Amino acid sequence: MSSTGDDAAVGGLCAVHMPRTAHSVSDLPRMGRFPAVQPGQPAIERLAPTSELVGFRGPTACAAAGITYRQLDYWARTGLLEPSVRTAYPATSQRLYSFRDVLLLKIVKRLLDAGVSLQNIRVAVAHLQAAEQADLTGLTLMSDGATVYECTTAQQVVDLLKGGQGVFGIAVGAVWQELELTLGRLHAERTDTGETLVGSDPADELAQRRNRAV
Repeated sequence: MSSTGDDAAVGGLCAVHMPRTAHSVSDLPRMGRFPAVQPGQPAIERLAPTSELVGFRGPTACAAAGITYRQLDYWARTGLLEPSVRTAYPATSQRLYSFRDVLLLKIVKRLLDAGVSLQNIRVAVAHLQAAEQADLTGLTLMSDGATVYECTTAQQVVDLLKGGQGVFGIAVGAVWQELELTLGRLHAERTDTGETLVGSDPADELAQRRNRAV
C-alpha cells in the first residue's frame, strides 16, 4: 500500500533570506507543445504545458509527478495540495491541475521519499505557492530530513553542506524542465474551452517530418 505521507514532526521551513536572482520562465527550453486546435484542423499555434490555458486531469498529474491517485486524492482532501484550476466540487466535475500544481506534486513526492515529515512539507508547499512563478526556477531546496531550507545561490548550498544541514537537494529549475518535457507528451485540457489537447513527442514529430521528406 502506498504511503500518503501522513506523518508528523516538529520543525518548519527555514528560508535563507537573500536577494533572489530573477530567472525568466521564457529562458527554459520549450520542448513540449500542445496544438491549440483539435486534430484535423489547421494547427495555428501550440500551447506550452506551462501556459495558463493548459490544465491537467488527475491521472495525468499522477503520471507526471510519479504518485498514485490515492496520494493525489488524499493530499487534495486534506488541503496539502489542491488543484488551482478546478476542484472536484461539485461532485460531477473533475480536478484540473496547473503546471505549477504538478510541479509541487512532484516536489512533495521527492521530499516524502527523502523522509521529510508531512508537517514540514505543508509549510514548504505554502511557501512555494506564495513565491513568484519565475522565482521558482532559481530555487534549490535543501533538507536534512527534518528541516527544509531554501537556497537561491550556490554559495548558500555550500554553506548548508558545510554546516551539516544539507543532506540532499532539489533543484527546482531542473525539475521544471523535466516536467515540462513529460507533460508535453501527455494529454491536457484547455482551461477556457474544455477541449482536449493532444500531447506531442518531439522525437515523433521529427520522425514524421523525415518520413514526409523521403
